[in-house]
Amino acid sequence: MSGDLSKAELYEGVKTLVECPHDHIHLNQQKLFTLFSLGFQYLLFQSTKKPGAYIIRVEDAVLADKLAKKAKDPSTRKFMQSLLIPRKMKFDKSMFFLDYFHVTSWNLTNDIPRDKIQGALIVKNTQAKLMDEIDPEDKEAEIISTLSKDYFLTGLMENSPKTITIAFEEVFDQLTAVNFPFIKKEKEKTLAGVTITEEFDWE
Repeated sequence: MSGDLSKAELYEGVKTLVECPHDHIHLNQQKLFTLFSLGFQYLLFQSTKKPGAYIIRVEDAVLADKLAKKAKDPSTRKFMQSLLIPRKMKFDKSMFFLDYFHVTSWNLTNDIPRDKIQGALIVKNTQAKLMDEIDPEDKEAEIISTLSKDYFLTGLMENSPKTITIAFEEVFDQLTAVNFPFIKKEKEKTLAGVTITEEFDWE
């Protein structure tokens, strides 16, 4: 696909994450699909060094489908496309799990022994629906109402030794921000008084 990361960029990005001394990282630049490729490839690399369970927690199924189609390298797209339906897949000596921010999707990941979890990748949409925006008719509503709005992240931080959170223009005091110099800040374009940024497709 046009716009895919080069091998050099993928290597540089994964190397940056591997060498980062902090356990809980925040990627807050604008390029969602680029950041996802880098974060996922880091998990893939780590899974070969530290076999175990790796969790990919995406805001919802719609975003997961977009990531499977628009991630910025072919191996990430292929892996995600294969993971979407079973939500559990073996890679080498590790297992990858996919769930969403809603706790009712955590049936697979809740059963993972804590000592087996080696890492997690959390992806928040730019127009995210918070965990507290729930349907009062939902049978899990009472449980969800007792959780903090960022429990999708903090719950994993309690159980996973390494986490990477992708969230644009968000602030998480417990995370350390990491930026990639090869990701350039988007220039704003103004059209009829409206400013458009991020990954707007002018074509």
